[in-house]
Amino acid sequence: MKCRVCDSDQLVPVIDLGEQPWCNHFLTADQVGKEPYYPLRVVYCQSCQTAQLDFTVKKEIMFGDHTYLSGVTRSLSNHFRAVAQEVDQRFGERVEAKAVLDIGSNDGTQLRHFQELGWDVLGVESSKTTARLANDAGVPTLNAFFNLDVAQQIGRKFGVVNAAGVFFHLEELHSVAEGIREALHEQGVFVVQFLYMKRIVENCAFDQIYHEHLLYYNLRTIERLLNQHNLTMFDAYLSPIHGGSIIGFVAHAGQRTPSARLESMRADEDAAGSNELATYVEFAQRIEQMKGENLAFLEACRRAGKRVYGMGAPVKGNTLLNYFGVGTEYIECLVEKNVLRRGLFSPGMHIPIVIEDELTHEPDVYYVLAWNFKQEILANHRDLIEQGVEFFFPVDPQAL
Repeated sequence: MKCRVCDSDQLVPVIDLGEQPWCNHFLTADQVGKEPYYPLRVVYCQSCQTAQLDFTVKKEIMFGDHTYLSGVTRSLSNHFRAVAQEVDQRFGERVEAKAVLDIGSNDGTQLRHFQELGWDVLGVESSKTTARLANDAGVPTLNAFFNLDVAQQIGRKFGVVNAAGVFFHLEELHSVAEGIREALHEQGVFVVQFLYMKRIVENCAFDQIYHEHLLYYNLRTIERLLNQHNLTMFDAYLSPIHGGSIIGFVAHAGQRTPSARLESMRADEDAAGSNELATYVEFAQRIEQMKGENLAFLEACRRAGKRVYGMGAPVKGNTLLNYFGVGTEYIECLVEKNVLRRGLFSPGMHIPIVIEDELTHEPDVYYVLAWNFKQEILANHRDLIEQGVEFFFPVDPQAL
């Protein structure tokens, strides 16, 4: 393959998580054991320093329909509300068109917060189920894969274009970037929200590597991509959401001056060696150490006769379960809030999913796969902690 960003063929393998099923392919009982497997490997581009997968599961398989809902988690909805308020305060009076286009808008959670602030909204969402839910909730949503053709079909300019947690998913990467440039008003702002690879490495959050995440950006690498399309990042900050995400603000080239905050973050990234090959090699070694530590913990629970449930059934949790080889011999079930996953099984390890409100017994230990919502989970389960239920976090993110 060639680099997804710069088209170079100077790619070096750095992380190999083996053959894994597509992690959002939650299974019905009759599908268990029939799911396809794909390579899950990260390579490093020696030309532009971008980390990326070397195998693509087709977007129609991964995003044509799925069970992920943005609105299920209060922390994420609160984050989206804060982003909408910040955008409104900073740019609402400065953009000619007080309209926002959300790419990969899911169930419309982000756009509902913009609607509350008086913005005209349009979502573009590839998943049929979630697009329908958004439209039913009064959030105008086009069921399509966003790219340049779709932007031209929409045929209008937006003061704000938002992409939350989707810009690293893109099979049609350059067409989408061109579509954003096409849809963005001359004085508009593109708000790009993405997992920060520097934080993934620091947290050893290797479970955030999965087939939907084709690219793993640092500031330097995403800016290389944006600049190819005459877009320029002018400000950014690190949010605690998902264990550490960048909220970046992008404009047409030449329209805005980079902030001191952005310049400082670039310098910190360079000083940490975040874009160097050696950093990824060391990351792979730490993943192996983490595997041993987690398996030792779960084996100790099993020997002690402790009942262990998984807390949450996040997509990323399936990367961890499959790579560690953790199935029902260690974890009895996965406890989930999202009712779309009722009665399903995790891909690969085939652990049954139980809806939280329908539990009949509590475990001795919760193995927290949804670790990125640590504070919300601990706050919501103080009573269980007081009763002696242990909450174990396989990934424990550093405080921001």
